[in-house]
Amino acid sequence: MNPMDRLQITVSLLTRDNRNAWDAFVQRCPQATFFHLSAWQDILDEVFDHRSFYLYAERAGDIVGVLPLAEVRSRLFGHALTSLPFCVYGGAALADDAGPEVLSELEAKAETLSHALGVQHLEYRNTQVRHEDWPRQAELYVTFRKEILPEVEANMLAIPRKQRAMVRKGIKNGLVSEVDDSVERFFALYADNVLRHGTPALPKAFFQRLKDSFGEACEVLTVLSPEGKPLSSVLSFYFRDEVLPYYAGDDVAARDLAANDFKYWELMRRACERGCKVFDYGRSKVGTGPYSFKKNWGFEPQPLSYEYRLYKRDSIPQNNPMNPKYRAFIALWKRLPIGVANWLGPHIVRNLG
Repeated sequence: MNPMDRLQITVSLLTRDNRNAWDAFVQRCPQATFFHLSAWQDILDEVFDHRSFYLYAERAGDIVGVLPLAEVRSRLFGHALTSLPFCVYGGAALADDAGPEVLSELEAKAETLSHALGVQHLEYRNTQVRHEDWPRQAELYVTFRKEILPEVEANMLAIPRKQRAMVRKGIKNGLVSEVDDSVERFFALYADNVLRHGTPALPKAFFQRLKDSFGEACEVLTVLSPEGKPLSSVLSFYFRDEVLPYYAGDDVAARDLAANDFKYWELMRRACERGCKVFDYGRSKVGTGPYSFKKNWGFEPQPLSYEYRLYKRDSIPQNNPMNPKYRAFIALWKRLPIGVANWLGPHIVRNLG
């Protein structure tokens, strides 16, 4: 038996006094993701008014596991404890030598919290299966991750031929990319884009808060026409040696000019020059346009395991635009004026997560 296994494990709630220790653990833990960083706690609490419970397991004075959770209450979508809303990855992150008892202690505390709060379900947005017997979102979400090669031109040549032609089309059209200091141009493109797709926009304050909280680890890249018109923009996160394009928006003219393709190439090129080694294209729903777009770049889908503990419901919630019951809402939302949609959207989307 490993002597560490005999040492007592204590599970505590994160406070401001131990955030540095939490983040230091997240930075060195291979299982941890950008979404495990402690700054998300204030964002969830203060921007979305979701009460959070950031649990960490300690053994011999060292953090050996973390489990961030947030409570989401909605009359329309239900009452849940989730790790984590607005984040594609979550669940517990454990040290390599933590042992199964650390996960058990963290999840036992989460279970106790779930009962105390009276939630309908507990959700872990795991990257891998952890509970074979729990209900899971079957074949709904995948992620796309691929190595960034050391040389810029090698990354260009690694893009499949047809997709590479689209990137070169954007270059030929004279498109340029700029890193923005603010979220203004990004938000205008993003809000217009999601309205055209019939979904509510997150508030501008959320994106500004991301920039303020994460600093250089949160970057906005905007593509412009030769005349200086913003065509496409992406907000990305940098974590360790990875880049994660996370939120994006395009003008209606972007497609004909290949601005979207050029945007992601520019992000990959810049990330390569920055020394990044992994391009995380993020989560997509199977069978959607974004899913096909990422496959066309030569990325292979990797299934995500969103696992549920059901307490006061019989089935997994389907709070996504592919649910047929939202078709009428989507059709109606597309017809809203942009100002009305941007005012009303944050009140709805805060409960979607």
